Amino acid sequence: MTLRQFKLRIVIPVLNEGTALGERLRALQSLRADGAELVVVDGGSRDDSWALAVPWVDRLLCSCAGRALQMNIGAADTADSQADALLFLHADTRLPSNALRLILQALSRRTWGRFDVQLDSPVARLRLVGAMMNARSRLTGIATGDQAIFIRADAFRAAGGFPAQPLMEDIELSTRLLKSSRPAILSERVITSARKWERCGVWRTVWLMWRLRWAYFFGASPEQLALKYGYSASLPTAHAAIAILAKAPVPGAAKTRLIPALGAAGAARAQRQFIGQTLHTAQQAHLGAITLWCAPDAQHRRFRALQKYFSISCLEQSTGDLGERMRRCAEHHFAQPNAGRLLIIGTDCPILSPGRLQEAARSLMQRDACLIPAEDGGYVLLGLRKMIGEVFENIDWSTPRVLLQTTERLSQSGASVAILPTLWDVDEPADWQRWQNMKGNP
Repeated sequence: MTLRQFKLRIVIPVLNEGTALGERLRALQSLRADGAELVVVDGGSRDDSWALAVPWVDRLLCSCAGRALQMNIGAADTADSQADALLFLHADTRLPSNALRLILQALSRRTWGRFDVQLDSPVARLRLVGAMMNARSRLTGIATGDQAIFIRADAFRAAGGFPAQPLMEDIELSTRLLKSSRPAILSERVITSARKWERCGVWRTVWLMWRLRWAYFFGASPEQLALKYGYSASLPTAHAAIAILAKAPVPGAAKTRLIPALGAAGAARAQRQFIGQTLHTAQQAHLGAITLWCAPDAQHRRFRALQKYFSISCLEQSTGDLGERMRRCAEHHFAQPNAGRLLIIGTDCPILSPGRLQEAARSLMQRDACLIPAEDGGYVLLGLRKMIGEVFENIDWSTPRVLLQTTERLSQSGASVAILPTLWDVDEPADWQRWQNMKGNP
């Protein structure tokens, strides 16, 4: 079987990986060029991880936080993609340049395997830690996630995938796989981050990990061990409908402030991309029903295609200023029986992520309203737990006074409000260049 015939899916679970994520994903593009599929599964990041991954992956998914859950979701086949083998890669781990060929050769002999590991530090103690990890794995046949576990897709399914537990999921999967085969052990090294050892102390971290493994061996709960390891308890699940206001990607009428930099057709293409990305983000937040409010109407072919692809409702925006159009969205939602929370967003913020939408929905469990401010003095998101008509009145739209005036209206209405971390829109050519720079485009 050739590299092109052998379909390898690389599954990367991420959670608040920071600005380094884009560089790590760029390093994997040669494997994509050789036919590997790259799938990133975000666990609800509230930093820029989601946006940084967009240009570098074949599929970008979101789930509840939990490495096992995220990897199982990424491993699942779709109608458009079926994998022969799976590689589970931590976001802070770098592969050798010939990884794809090595994995293909290894899986021609065994059903699963792993690489040796090296910590990315010149400190002798950390080099010793890496050597100890490799030696222990050779002796026991147990592989850890740091060692980049790879496995035939049919063997992964036969083993039941990763167990639904917050810690030791790699050890449990290895234990199951050992019943049928020992792993192929590749002496070529993956380079992984030493940050957890550097942050907590080398020997303290080694001692903690050994204690947790022994406790797990003797039947301790993975949930209790995860808390001792430092994982946070799961955040509460929230639900909210999402209303997205979008303008049709018509040249000369869409993203007009970008026309000096992109031209009318280029600005329309940017709007087309932003609408699709916003809908994908909203869908992956898994919060509730999504409605696309379309301007000037819902008949544009892009809107009809998105309605079919995402299985969403498309409604025509009302006339009037932005406040009147948002008021109509809110009135439509809260007029429905048993209407729950509502998030109203536009399509101008490409760094808005499912995790930030989930955070906004959770804030409405305790507050009447929430806002994600924009750097230009407006806001990226307005969330409501109930209808508050004052929030749309007497606002100087498209000015730096929007956020301040909105918070004043909420205060005057007696509503409690949560102000979430500030984001930024793409409105001007400088914003567009900032977005390109963030994605790694010149």
